[in-house]
Order: sequence, then structure tokens, then C-alpha cells
Amino acid sequence: MIRLVTFFLLFVLIPTHTRAQYDTYGGWLKLQGRKTGFFHTEQIDGRWWLVTPEGNVFFAKGVESIDLGQDRRNPPADPQKAASELALQLKSWNFNTAGSRRIRLPGMSYAINLGLASSSTRNMWLLGIVPDYFSPEFREAVERRAAELCPGLAEDPWLIGYYTDNEIRWVPDIRSNDSVLDAFLKKAPDSPGYKKAVAFLKERGHTPETVTFDDRSAFLEIAAAEYGRIVHTAIRRHDKNHLILGSRFNSRAPIPLTRALAPYYDVFSFNNYNHRAPLYKLSEITRISGKPTMVTEFSFKAMDSGLYNTIGAGDAVATQHDRAELFTAYVQDLARLSSCTGFYWFRYRDQPKEGAGTRSPGGWGGENSNYGLVKIDGTPWTILVNRMTEVNAGIEALAARAGKP
Repeated sequence: MIRLVTFFLLFVLIPTHTRAQYDTYGGWLKLQGRKTGFFHTEQIDGRWWLVTPEGNVFFAKGVESIDLGQDRRNPPADPQKAASELALQLKSWNFNTAGSRRIRLPGMSYAINLGLASSSTRNMWLLGIVPDYFSPEFREAVERRAAELCPGLAEDPWLIGYYTDNEIRWVPDIRSNDSVLDAFLKKAPDSPGYKKAVAFLKERGHTPETVTFDDRSAFLEIAAAEYGRIVHTAIRRHDKNHLILGSRFNSRAPIPLTRALAPYYDVFSFNNYNHRAPLYKLSEITRISGKPTMVTEFSFKAMDSGLYNTIGAGDAVATQHDRAELFTAYVQDLARLSSCTGFYWFRYRDQPKEGAGTRSPGGWGGENSNYGLVKIDGTPWTILVNRMTEVNAGIEALAARAGKP
């Protein structure tokens, strides 16, 4: 009954001219690719697209980090109804896909973050730990995780694909000052990773005491390729139908990683909180890899929200109007970039003043920012979502012109 009511509301509340443009999965009916029964990538007229199971092109217009209520400890009395209402709301704003959390919204495509590397190492993301990609323990952990999650999803046409992980630490950042090579040289002397690092240096005529910048750069690609090979093999053992959407690079991830991971990813996912889209980096990723890209997190926060905006990525702007203007410029730039297949806004709901999320042992975390489409109480930021509704409606037509002379 709830599903029937949801579809009825969609027909009533979403304008007829908007509904007429899209297929069941949100694919744009004005341009077709191959019909395979699952989402896939395809280059058409010089432009990369996702293509829906029905064979129509799809530019991902998504929202990351969705929720069914502001208090996870007190979930809604009827989660199915809440999910249907949220799907209806996001579709009315012309979004076509939900993010990688395991909250399924009826009638919306989705992706899954498998967390393959993080399944091998406790607190890997928070502490910036580099797992031993060369160890049998790492391979076994990845295999267990893929075997647990992928078989039940392998035949789901609504699934776009899998993120292998989120923001693995490939270079020094706030979590650790070590390079990947330095991290391997600090592992136990009898570990496969340490032995691999020492043998690598010996081949180059160096020792752990004489490591150079070039050594660190070259070993990064070796380690990344091993990671990519293992996660690709594990996923494909259990699911041959869905896309491998990469590991959600953060903005510091170096471009040479692309070369190492290109054989193993179908799409390179990238998280970015600059005020303008990282067009050069995205273009270089595709030039080197021959694979399309997707921005899987971006957002803007404003001081007129009443939130502190002191913890969390990106610099705050003054007003909701500024957020709307930045959104417009950012996503239209992505649509004009022929290698980009979509974007995901972070996030659905604002974070509380007192901070949300997990705080790291180093003290950062507990974000308190105005990233949301809605306030804590669920009230939409009207200026922002009205602009999103308008801009999202024209994205496919703008994207279709990209790559053409």
C-alpha cells in the first residue's frame, strides 16, 4: 500500500513535463546507450555517461548521507513510510539517486560502500592506517567482506555499483605524516609489506635510511596497484554485473594513483569541498586512466544558518543565496566536463551545533556544519533546494552538449 501511495504522490507532485523526460531509474529518455539490464558506463558522442538498465543515459544527481530522522536512537515508527516520503521529496527536487548509506529509498538508484580495506583494520580511516596490502590477512579480510555483501546485491538493477572504500590515506594528511612507503617500513620486520618495501628499495640501490621522494612516489603506485587488484578480484568473484566506482579519493590524492588503479576501477570517485569543481584534476584522471569520473561528495555551508561551521571540510560562505550560487556553478561545470558522470551533495540534514559523527583520537571530527538540504528539524533550506530543483532539471541537456564541437 505504501509503495502505491508513493507512486501516486510522485505523479501528482512532480510535474508531467519532468516525469516525461525520465525512465523508471531516472535515465534521460532523449539519448540512448546499450540496454544491458544493469547500470554501466558508455561513451556517446564524445561524452561519458552512466546508462540505466533500460538503456537511457543517466547523469547522477545524488545526495550522500541521508537519514530517516534526526535522532538515530529514536527511529521513525514506520521506516518504510519515512523512506518513501524522503524519496518523494528528493525526486521533487530533481535528484535521481541516494548515497552510499544502506538506507534504501524506493524508486531511487543507489551505491554501496563496501569498506573493503577498512574491514581489515580497526579504525583505519580515523587513524589514517595503511593496511598491509601484500599480506594474506588483508586478502582474506577483503574476500570475507565481499562474500558477505556482494552476492545478495548481484542481481539488483537499482544498484549502480560499489565504492571499494572511502578516502583511503594515500599521502600524508591530518591523520598521519607518513607516506605509504614510510608506513610499510614501520611494519613488523617479518610482515609481507615490510619485506616488499625493503626489496623494492634494494632494487633501486637504496635502504630504509636513504629513501628519496622518487622512491616514495614509485612505491605508492605499487601499493595502490596491489590494493586495486585484490579488491577487484574479490568483487568480481561475487558480482560480475555492477560497476566498481573507485575508492572515493579525497582532494589530496595524487594523480599518479590513477595509473595504478585504472585497470581495476570502472569509474573514479572523488570527494571535494572546494568552492569550484576540480576540473583539471578530474580531466587528468580520465586522460591517464581512460575511465570516467564522479564527484561523490561536495557541499557548501553558510553562516546565516546559526551553526558554528567550525568543524568540517570547506570554507563557510555568508548566506544561503551564496550556497545556491556555488551549487549552480559547481554542478554546471561538472555537466560541461565530458568525462564526469555525476555528483553527490553532502548531506541531507544539517549537523547539530554540538557536533555530529565520530571524533578521532587526534581531536578532530564532531562536525557542526550547515551542509544540509534541510535543517535539523527537517525544514528545507528553501533558497537552496529551489535552486537545486531548477538546476537539476536542466543538467542532462547541458551534459549532452559536452564533448560536441
